[in-house]
Amino acid sequence: MSQRIKRAFLDTEDGQILYRIGGEGKAILLLHMIPRSSDEFQELMSILAEKNLVIAMDLMGLGDSDKPPRVYSVADYAKTAIALLDELGIQKANIFGSLTGGYIAGEVAAAYPNRVDKLILCNLFGFDAEEKDKILHRYSQGFQIKADGSHLMEQWLSRLNYIGNGELNHRCVLEDLKCFGSPVYPGIAIANYCLAAPERFRLIQCPTLILSGEKALEPLEKAGLAKAENQYWLKDVIPHSQRVELESGTLWMVNQLPEEVLKVVIDFLEK
Repeated sequence: MSQRIKRAFLDTEDGQILYRIGGEGKAILLLHMIPRSSDEFQELMSILAEKNLVIAMDLMGLGDSDKPPRVYSVADYAKTAIALLDELGIQKANIFGSLTGGYIAGEVAAAYPNRVDKLILCNLFGFDAEEKDKILHRYSQGFQIKADGSHLMEQWLSRLNYIGNGELNHRCVLEDLKCFGSPVYPGIAIANYCLAAPERFRLIQCPTLILSGEKALEPLEKAGLAKAENQYWLKDVIPHSQRVELESGTLWMVNQLPEEVLKVVIDFLEK
């Protein structure tokens, strides 16, 4: 039986952060990719919450969280994750981070090792200097509103080959529209952090699962934002990690294959 997930807000000096919470037991914090929100974990949360206390937050600047008053760094986003755990009275949690959220989850594990039990890095891709500049340009400009409304159809079509013409695409487009007309702050943070990430991630000592989808890199490669040859760094900097690749898994597999993702996650957490 799926558990009810509630919504609440964390007040910070820089604005409010929306988070979803449900269940009881060992805490697991879920950090989403950009430009998604905690909705990325809608399917996963209700199942995970049957045996765990599950929390997912909207990163500042996305979803229903406030836009930060300045460009945040990954370290700033890591601090907001810790602030939420503090607010909830959670001393130690498992953390699952998807792409952007994976960078933040890794920084939490590196900077606050006593607060993380186990770490799951999902579809966490590496980027070189050329790709970093493309990402920085893309997210600094943000999504532009067009007077004729054509931006609405552009967003609908942008993922059609991977997500399809249905409810998940609709959910993704709604999240896109919430950050139109301003920089996509978490994307800027990741661009500024990605080249330093290998050095930071060498500090990670907790048990770590590297989870990837067989087809997850395809849309980033097509957009010129990531190359296959840059995807070996996690293995090198976290040699004690476990690796699992889901057959036919995509960048959106947390929504598309929640049962398969859940099985891998539970197997890892319960070892």
